[in-house]
Amino acid sequence: MQNGIKMSSVLHRSLTSTLPMIKSVEANYLIDADGKRYLDACGGAAVSCLGHDNAKVRAALKDQIDKLAFAHSGSFTNEPTEELAKFLIKRAPAGVGAGRVMFLGSGSEAMEAALKLARQFHLERNDTRRINIIARSPSYHGNTLGALATGGHAGRRAPFQPMLMHVHHIEAAYQYRMKLEQENNDEFALRMANQLEKKIRELGPETVMAFVAEPVVGASLGSQPAPTGYFKRIREICDTHGVLYIADEVMCGMGRTGSLFALEQEGVFADITTLAKGLGAGYQPIAAVMAAETIISAIQEGTGILWNGHTYMSHSIATAGALAVQKVIEDENLIETVKMRGNQLASELKKQLDGKENIGDIRGRGLFWTVELVRDKLTKKPFPADLQLAKRIKINAQELGLMCYPAQGCADGKNGDHVLLAPAYNSTINEIDLIAKTTAKAIWTALSEVNC
Repeated sequence: MQNGIKMSSVLHRSLTSTLPMIKSVEANYLIDADGKRYLDACGGAAVSCLGHDNAKVRAALKDQIDKLAFAHSGSFTNEPTEELAKFLIKRAPAGVGAGRVMFLGSGSEAMEAALKLARQFHLERNDTRRINIIARSPSYHGNTLGALATGGHAGRRAPFQPMLMHVHHIEAAYQYRMKLEQENNDEFALRMANQLEKKIRELGPETVMAFVAEPVVGASLGSQPAPTGYFKRIREICDTHGVLYIADEVMCGMGRTGSLFALEQEGVFADITTLAKGLGAGYQPIAAVMAAETIISAIQEGTGILWNGHTYMSHSIATAGALAVQKVIEDENLIETVKMRGNQLASELKKQLDGKENIGDIRGRGLFWTVELVRDKLTKKPFPADLQLAKRIKINAQELGLMCYPAQGCADGKNGDHVLLAPAYNSTINEIDLIAKTTAKAIWTALSEVNC
């Protein structure tokens, strides 16, 4: 006991607060030890895309436990891993071809593996000078050192900056703050994409290994889609200079934005794609790296060996759960539901908030929506970070029985508050209505606290 509070032996994210104990679940609700119910409108971090108690996924996990838990991937394969890989490759965007997939434990692991795979591809072709990575700022690609270095989120990078490898960054296509008043959408898309061309030429095309970008930016900008045509130009630039495009779909993929792969909607494919959250819906830790056939062919014709390995790669229980998740999404036509409920969520958020004081932008795609808050609508000046507006919104929402995802730093890496919503794909009409109304109420309460 400390100051009358029972202390945990777990090294939680905060050492100064006591967390509610979740004891049970019901559909899209989490229920704590006191019986309080929380409607999960963010899936933790866009993870729980099927809610928390899907019977088909649970059955698949239990069945696999009775068959096989772990067999090291250096010596063996297993049935659910092989099936899940085939499932994903068969549905991948045109251009990926007969590629392959590796399965890991987290999105951060997946990004580390993707970067290593990109380097191996170039070395297998004796293209040894390609060492430079270009990514976007702001962006977030994971919390391991390589992934953190690749991400362009200043606040999250700052404590570890001396330990990070050097990665080059261009500006993200952040329409709310970056689009010029005189620009149309096509001009904006071209200007932002051409930053990559400029940076590649500045570094020397022969030295650039890969470009990393989320098709729809997640945590760092809050469900920010790219302008139409942006990624087609990105693909053209990468192809021109022999640079690999790594699509980070950890947060926006697996149906979240209204298609199984977020990049499908851009009409292009990535050389390497990272997947995670919606892949397994939180039932087991799992992530994936999908490599196009061009990557696989270079390795087959070279050493024939993958140079990156992890102990829990291809874990049979994790892949069995993820395969069941993906079958539920497909069999129940949930991507169409994502589109319908996403349109409803967008409409209800705008009905509750659009045009109001301190509401800067409402943006998103599918069931992936964000409200950005500003101190001054005309200048788009953000609230100071020390007011912790996003955190206040989260606290208020949780008190009202709703879970949302708060974030800071969208404006400049430190300042700029937004709240992100990523409800389950099987959310009901009434739940979406409740999410929008409760989010608005939490926002108004938080704004009254900082504006007083």
